[in-house]
Amino acid sequence: LALCLPLLLRWHHPLMLLTWNMTATLFFIPGRPNVGMVFAVFSLCVFVLQRALDRNMRFIIIPHVTWPLLFLGVVVLITAKLNGGIGFRSLGGELYGGKHYMFLLFGILGYFVLSVRPIPIEKANLYVGLFCIGSITAIISDFYSVLPSSMNFIFWFFPPSLTSLFGPLQLGKTRLGGATGFSMAIFLFMLARYGITGIFSGKIWRAIIFILGSGFGLLGGYRGFVATIGLIFMIQFFLEGLHRTKWLVRFAFIGVIACTVMVPFAHKLPFTLQRAISFLPLELDPEAIASGEATADWRFSMWSGLVSQIPKHLLLGKGYALSPEDYQMSSGDAAVAFKEFDPSQGGLALAGDYHNGWLSVILPFGIWGLIGVCWFLWVGGRILVRNFRYGDPELKRINTLLLAYFLEHLLMFWGGSLQIDMIVFGALVGLSVSVNHGVSRPAPEP
Repeated sequence: LALCLPLLLRWHHPLMLLTWNMTATLFFIPGRPNVGMVFAVFSLCVFVLQRALDRNMRFIIIPHVTWPLLFLGVVVLITAKLNGGIGFRSLGGELYGGKHYMFLLFGILGYFVLSVRPIPIEKANLYVGLFCIGSITAIISDFYSVLPSSMNFIFWFFPPSLTSLFGPLQLGKTRLGGATGFSMAIFLFMLARYGITGIFSGKIWRAIIFILGSGFGLLGGYRGFVATIGLIFMIQFFLEGLHRTKWLVRFAFIGVIACTVMVPFAHKLPFTLQRAISFLPLELDPEAIASGEATADWRFSMWSGLVSQIPKHLLLGKGYALSPEDYQMSSGDAAVAFKEFDPSQGGLALAGDYHNGWLSVILPFGIWGLIGVCWFLWVGGRILVRNFRYGDPELKRINTLLLAYFLEHLLMFWGGSLQIDMIVFGALVGLSVSVNHGVSRPAPEP
């Protein structure tokens, strides 16, 4: 580390962007934090040190974004204090749940880390590309059952996926969770670099890589992945104004042809692909349909049970702290018995993983957390819209993707999680501010 320090000081900003979405963890640090978290804290410290040494160096500070984030941070800390504190079991504490607090506070801090220094326009494509491509490392976690045991040290840094621990890898049957991260990296990188127009009206290899790279994520079998890339693509399609051009007719024709070809052969697709599209009215494998419906039924049952708890935690949220007794209840045999009678008392529900973004706001942090989150989303959304409308023409593709990604995540927040999604929201707003050197304004009329 000492020998690498000069390189880290020189390249800490692009390295921080590259590791932001990387799945690597530092196993030798208690709590196994993501490498992106460590780089972000290190990069912020370097920025502060540079500011102390150079009086001419200035940070980008936008007060109407800072205030809602500070408000939300205060709400989180007060709620944690009133519910027993932030428990880090990995550090010897008596309570569980500290990692949820860590992720949420990192999401708040992430905005400041990414927005504090402007990115030169000539380096915008490179830096945003590094930010998008980091999650390509997710595919490594799926190869645990394939690589020889002599290479297990790789998975100290890249934890293996759950499916790779339960049996040999069978392409088409084993759900490759890392494939979704790999595909998202290619999907976001190409949209930021070329846009939809540049992908399909430029060189043919761009369209081939984009389609194959996006389709590879179907091997994960996640319906949410299909919804995510579908929403981002449609929103960006309209933001680029392609719905007013001949491309609307072309994509509509291609969609009709694809559906016509896929319908007769849908039941012969690999299991993971069938599960990913099991929400469509197609003739599919009953096992794939049942697998998708089971997760949906479980979530709806848990949500219906949790809604009745909202009035109890409206003024004071219950936070993320989890006692050892509750932890045993959420992970032991008692959790199974509880789940049979009340899904709202299942393991994930007790641990605060509601799989619903709005419930993950109001139950842990009450009405005050909801105010802080809505305040930030409103302000952050306006910044992204203004940068999209009035930003530098050279940054048009980047601003289009950032806005499309933000809107998609906002629409999908009902099935998300605050402590995870806050990292995405903060990063998108912070990156937009950094790339555009603040908030863009309309050019004055002559």
